[in-house]
Amino acid sequence: MVVGDLHGHIENFRQALLRAELGKNPGRHLVFQEVVHGPFRYPDGSDKSHQLLDLLAALKCEHPRQIHFLLGNHELSQWTRRRIAKDDEDLNDLFHRGVFSAYGAHASQVYDAYLDLFAMVPLAVRTSNRVFVSHSLPSSLNLTSSFLACLEKKGPAEADLLPGGCVHALVWGRDVSRANAEAFLKHVDADLLISGHIPSNAGFATPNDRQIILDAMGTPAGYCLFPADRPLIHEELVACIKTF
Repeated sequence: MVVGDLHGHIENFRQALLRAELGKNPGRHLVFQEVVHGPFRYPDGSDKSHQLLDLLAALKCEHPRQIHFLLGNHELSQWTRRRIAKDDEDLNDLFHRGVFSAYGAHASQVYDAYLDLFAMVPLAVRTSNRVFVSHSLPSSLNLTSSFLACLEKKGPAEADLLPGGCVHALVWGRDVSRANAEAFLKHVDADLLISGHIPSNAGFATPNDRQIILDAMGTPAGYCLFPADRPLIHEELVACIKTF
């Protein structure tokens, strides 16, 4: 089960857990992405989205084998301290201030733990039936024969995290043309792609016949619960999309 971008939306996180029913389905895997930098604020205006990061970390401890958290462009920006803004607000600064609003004297220690978490989370999931799950996909300019090897490195180089690097390209790209999706899937040895990154009023989008996009930062919120034990075609994957 893959959930779209949450951006601090705790109620949508709760709804996803209700539908996942992990306790009743020990073989089910639940994938989250993009949890930080949301519209929910403390009285001083700082960002509350670290609360969702806390919940996700606790859930990972409770279900270590079943929960997967993928790096998104907002987590990458917070981790690398590269400014990301919306409506003339510095989202990195709002997140940082929110942590200090919540944790006071312990805030620096907690914030450093968040950065350590961002540094170790996976970049993608590839299922046994050749579905690739990542926050986005790179443009054709960043696709090289060594792209997959770059993603699979145990520790990315600093250049991989900056514009032009493989990690940056993976989470920031927006070219959802069929040709680009097909080329990307060939490089990562998969048939279908599930991504986020691009907002959708419907909670999901199908920009081409190799990819679906999920968005869970509002209502309706999109998720995809699909079988991983048999080959799928795009139409079958689309039929597995649901919203809440």
